Amino acid sequence: MMFEGSLVAIATPFKNGKVDEQAFEKLLRFHIDHGTQGVVPCGTTGESATLTHEEHHQVIRQAVEVCKGKIPVLAGTGSNSTAEAIELTRHAEEIGADGSLLITPYYNKPSQEGLYQHFTAVAKETSLPIILYNVPGRTSVNMLPHTVERLAKENKNIIGIKEASGNLMQISEIIERCGDDFVVLSGDDGLLWPILAVGGKGVISVTANVVPEKMAALCKSSADADMDTARKLHYELMALNDALFMDTNPVPVKAALWLMGMISDELRLPLAKLSNEHMDRLKATLKQYSLL
Repeated sequence: MMFEGSLVAIATPFKNGKVDEQAFEKLLRFHIDHGTQGVVPCGTTGESATLTHEEHHQVIRQAVEVCKGKIPVLAGTGSNSTAEAIELTRHAEEIGADGSLLITPYYNKPSQEGLYQHFTAVAKETSLPIILYNVPGRTSVNMLPHTVERLAKENKNIIGIKEASGNLMQISEIIERCGDDFVVLSGDDGLLWPILAVGGKGVISVTANVVPEKMAALCKSSADADMDTARKLHYELMALNDALFMDTNPVPVKAALWLMGMISDELRLPLAKLSNEHMDRLKATLKQYSLL
């Protein structure tokens, strides 16, 4: 399957208020060269909520241009407006993205029926493979397993889900209901190994921004049924996973990429930079992993 293993929820670098295309290309090539199995632009880590439509299109277009024929591009095209999600998804398809990542509508707080109708409406307007994205902590709505099953059975191009509910029982139920052909990807780096152990196929990872080879190795060892190695990598990465989520994502990971010399130290409001205390902790953690 196209969307398995370690996919990076790639950060969007900014410079002087604009998307830094040069730095973004550098990040993309870094992942191509270091084992990442797919790139996910314009997700939460990519600060999609602060991008204009023009910037959104620009970021996905550049990801496609750099990655085409090398690794797949799963474009973040979700919105709390169904019409906007359709427009963004159509555009991603037109410029050659390999798939669409669609978040559950935020703020609206739709019912399970509303979620079903939203995703079905988008699926009918594209031939792209769709990965659903369930992240209740960000959206205030939890898409339940029976809704995921209904969507998968009734829409051939809905092929998987990025699950960030943090609920292993819920994730297990999705896997049981939807079968082995349905791609369940971890949306929590710290829960990757447990999710792989219950039948997940990979991750859309924040941590892969800084240690792509390690995240890819964890996924591969699980796919190869080498659970001893997978378990070892899980514990090896715990401190880094924890540090990269000590503040709102993507604040810590963008600071890490800046410290590693890969991007400028720039976020968009309403996100604010790390406190001095958190920055000291991040530096110490990066040194622990020989990243500084």
